[in-house]
Amino acid sequence: MTAVSPTPTDPARLLEELGRILGPTGVLTAARDMDPFCTDWRNLYHGRACAVLRPADTHELSAVVRLCAAHGVPMVPQGGNTSMVGGATPDDSGREIVICMSRMNRIRGIDPHEMTMEVEAGVPLKVAQDAAREAGMMLPLSISSEGSAQMGGILATNAGGNNTVRYGNARELLLGLEAVLPDGEVFHGLRRLRKDNTGYALRQLFVGSEGTLGFITRAIIQLQPAPKEVEVALCAVEDAQGALALFSAFRALDPALIQAFEYMSGTGMALVNELIAGASLPLEQPAPAYVLVELATPRPGTDLRAFMEGVLADAMEKGIVTDAVMGESETQRANLWKLREEHAEAQKRAGASVKNDVSVPVARVPELIARATQACMDLIPGIRPAPFGHLGDGNIHFNVVQPVDMPADAFLARSHDIMDAVADIVRDLDGSFSAEHGVGQLKPYMMAEWRGGAELATMRRIKEALDPHGLMNPGKIFPPAAPR
Repeated sequence: MTAVSPTPTDPARLLEELGRILGPTGVLTAARDMDPFCTDWRNLYHGRACAVLRPADTHELSAVVRLCAAHGVPMVPQGGNTSMVGGATPDDSGREIVICMSRMNRIRGIDPHEMTMEVEAGVPLKVAQDAAREAGMMLPLSISSEGSAQMGGILATNAGGNNTVRYGNARELLLGLEAVLPDGEVFHGLRRLRKDNTGYALRQLFVGSEGTLGFITRAIIQLQPAPKEVEVALCAVEDAQGALALFSAFRALDPALIQAFEYMSGTGMALVNELIAGASLPLEQPAPAYVLVELATPRPGTDLRAFMEGVLADAMEKGIVTDAVMGESETQRANLWKLREEHAEAQKRAGASVKNDVSVPVARVPELIARATQACMDLIPGIRPAPFGHLGDGNIHFNVVQPVDMPADAFLARSHDIMDAVADIVRDLDGSFSAEHGVGQLKPYMMAEWRGGAELATMRRIKEALDPHGLMNPGKIFPPAAPR
């Protein structure tokens, strides 16, 4: 890639040329049309854009990126706009162009022998899941925003989700990838090979890059056999230590059966039952904490239910589990999952919240929850810690909701104090402050301290090599460079 200094921008001329490439439906410039693309899902970040572009294929995207690069216009990739950290929101300068991938929404094919799917970046995860299911397979990635989140954004943030404990993050599911680079060139890496040691695995550079290195346009995703038996149970436990003990009990007998293992606090569950229509706790009484465990197998006749019942009976006899209920039908299983999936929405309705998407070694999750809960309560009396998440892989969303008698703006003004208090504990436990949501524009200030030295310097060199003018999703991931 050759770095060519961009020419000064002539907005009218640029928009005219973009219109010729994309047509009248591919360029949005009216404020009312652009507003939904300039605000994040949490309504915390509000920006302004010069335009919103909606390319229909890789050729169009390549042409508009080449043109924007020539004019020196910063570009913000956006998929389903479900970011929790402002990773897809433009700044307030009005200079940036948002490039939305929603029109690139075709499933190019499913190979039942290779067990792969080729998707364009704008395909919603739920659409891809349904297509895999109709073909008799499963796309083993599940997140709360799967109805809106798109495959390109999922890869760009290396999304994890509920099934990571068994199948890994998005990175583990990726075989091949196509991307448009910051100068408009197309990286062709759509290979289905499981073994390919021909130099660097360049496709992996784009996974987790949050759109700072280029636009993911197409991908080859690994599928799995559809499960023949699925069992889901909601369990009441005394605390996170009990949840960990239950996880260890299942894992000791057959870790391959565990498809999801989710922790929920009593506070978070209470908010779901109070604020989400149709949510109902199917246990005799509320508990201090809960576990949702899902087991699945592609082998018929396994009698997964008997296995689940046996583990739970033993755990109840040992006092690890105080109560439990299993889904008797697909509808009941969906209702149990609803209690977990609606945590983010319930917390949003409960008021302002500060979200800490953190990970620690699995064995240290109970210590994380106990110490972070106490630290936040010491910092702001009346604060409502409502941690939940993927205990099976060590990723906990340590979210806290404003006190009922504290104004939202006053609470949010303490956001960095709260995040720093939690981050100090996470760091002490050898964890990460960004487990699956990414860094975005929320936490770049932590990068210098957590990923400083050679690690951050290497990231910067990669960024500068691919995007020398810093036009790709500026202000995301990287803290401001120190003056030279």
